[in-house]
Amino acid sequence: MARMSRLAVAGHPHHLFQRGNDRTALFRDDADRERYLGFLREAAAAAKVALHAYVLMDDHVHLLATPAGAEGLSRMMQALGRNYVGWFNHRHQRSGTLWEGRFRSSLIEADSWLLPCMRYIELNPVRAGITVDAPAYRWSSARHHLGQGADALLTDHTLFWSLGNTPFDREAAWRDFLGQPVAAAEVRQITASCLRGWALGSTSFLERMHEVAGRRLAPAKRGRPRRHEHVPI
Repeated sequence: MARMSRLAVAGHPHHLFQRGNDRTALFRDDADRERYLGFLREAAAAAKVALHAYVLMDDHVHLLATPAGAEGLSRMMQALGRNYVGWFNHRHQRSGTLWEGRFRSSLIEADSWLLPCMRYIELNPVRAGITVDAPAYRWSSARHHLGQGADALLTDHTLFWSLGNTPFDREAAWRDFLGQPVAAAEVRQITASCLRGWALGSTSFLERMHEVAGRRLAPAKRGRPRRHEHVPI
């Protein structure tokens, strides 16, 4: 089966995921994490991609980003991979690939899914049992959004700014949002859409983006199509 083309639309947020090959550790220590974020910042700036949220786990990474151009995400990830893998291999005296194939991504309808995706990303260490409090994990954007440290890597989305008129209001609103119970179905939907390359959004959003992308944006319904019943006039 032919591989489906990656969906990338300029000016819209996307959820990106990349995992280590055979679940290889992408980061062996904090020096690796610092260098990855440095390369990410350079690659994002060069590709004109705004980063809104991220988390670095041991064997995978989640990013939430908006590209200025349709090729921005691919350019950013290509540059990041080239620079980081070369540096990582040299530092740890290894060779070969580090990633499990190409990165995965999902187009996001901002109004309905951007904040839930931000929460999904920043709660990743909590779901993994690493911490009980998202900002206690140093290697994510949670501390930035909760006012516990400015992160020059990030460009806050306008929807995050709409949470309050002052930084204190936004930080309080975001802490409340992070603390709300998250339905398992929401987690599954965000995960599946990113891994499979589907878009997240309303029916009207998917219809509009279909015209832009020229390909299917959601999985086909299972089963045979129903026959039209004959209705007597």
